Amino acid sequence: MRIGLDVRYLSHGLVGGVRNYVAQFTETLVRVAVEHDIVLYADTKAPFELHHLPNNVTVRLLPWHGPQSSIYYDLFLKKYMQQDNLDIAHFTGNYGFGPKGSYCVITLQDEINLLPLKEIIAGHKKTPRVIAMMTYLHLMTRAAVQQADLIITVSEYSRQQIMRYSGISPQRIAAVHHACPHDIQRIEDPALLHDVRQRLNLNKPFILAEALKNPGVLVRAWRRLPQPIRDQYEIIFFSRSPDVLPIVHEAIRAGIARMFVRPQRSDLSALYTMAAVFVFPSWIEGFGIPLVEAMTCGTPIIASNRGSIPEVVDQAGYIIDAEDDQALAHYLVELLTNPDAAETLRQRGFARVKQFSWTKNAQRVIELYHSLLATRPSQPRAHVPKEGSF
Repeated sequence: MRIGLDVRYLSHGLVGGVRNYVAQFTETLVRVAVEHDIVLYADTKAPFELHHLPNNVTVRLLPWHGPQSSIYYDLFLKKYMQQDNLDIAHFTGNYGFGPKGSYCVITLQDEINLLPLKEIIAGHKKTPRVIAMMTYLHLMTRAAVQQADLIITVSEYSRQQIMRYSGISPQRIAAVHHACPHDIQRIEDPALLHDVRQRLNLNKPFILAEALKNPGVLVRAWRRLPQPIRDQYEIIFFSRSPDVLPIVHEAIRAGIARMFVRPQRSDLSALYTMAAVFVFPSWIEGFGIPLVEAMTCGTPIIASNRGSIPEVVDQAGYIIDAEDDQALAHYLVELLTNPDAAETLRQRGFARVKQFSWTKNAQRVIELYHSLLATRPSQPRAHVPKEGSF
């Protein structure tokens, strides 16, 4: 089988959930699918992130001359894929248009780009650039999913939402769970944890939260906590961007919280490991990678009931309404004052996270590729020479 992957997310110097998915999935697929030929399509905007790839993998580096190049490849990457005589053309970044003669697969993280445009724009800053970008992603995604042979998404919740907003039949959409990134793991070495405490000046035990995921409800819940708990603990926010809601900065000025922007991944592992509780009251998630990161590191979880979160957490955390600061405060008190309750969630998290594996993810995707090919009579493929760029 000849498989082509659009992995331009790995040559643009990006951060965030989609980039992390593309990296983890691609690294695992090329390791698992050793009997198949794989072509990775990137461009030259930034250095390509993956190295030491196996011999069955070819990297095609497409010349990048500016933003217009990204738009061009969005529309015409299929022309380059056509030259490689692919069986499967897999677009890992939410949309793409496959070449004739190949099955087109799209990984769509969630339904956001399929929502009515007014709803999409309402959730973002309304600058001309943002409006233009949201409109572009909306139009491209809606057009792409209608012509795709298969859509892979990250949870059953996302699968149902994609069906709802696209009208695509359930047979064309498959849910394949993500897993924990390889660079996040529980740290057992006390010396390493001590070094992070000293370097980050972590003088108090703390509650950990992501600053971009509904931080306001945590700050409101904090104000409900008994004074002895507030004296003993602090809130540590982490974020991939310094552009967070004002309430985070208010909490920092009040001396109840601190924030680390883009912490090193090893430091993030230490933060999860040391945190008394991980609070994730997100408004919406297609999957929620921080949840499996926390479970991997043994952090007790309190999370919202929105999106895929209950599906991912299952019985390994306390679930609340995303805006219920009273319930959040109640569960914080329980976990911060009852070691047995915290240990119960920790052990449930360790058990739950074993259900999520990048190897299982890649193997399931390969099974889906084979299912597509089983619908087409076999035919000889022309030899395609290995090249590094176009």
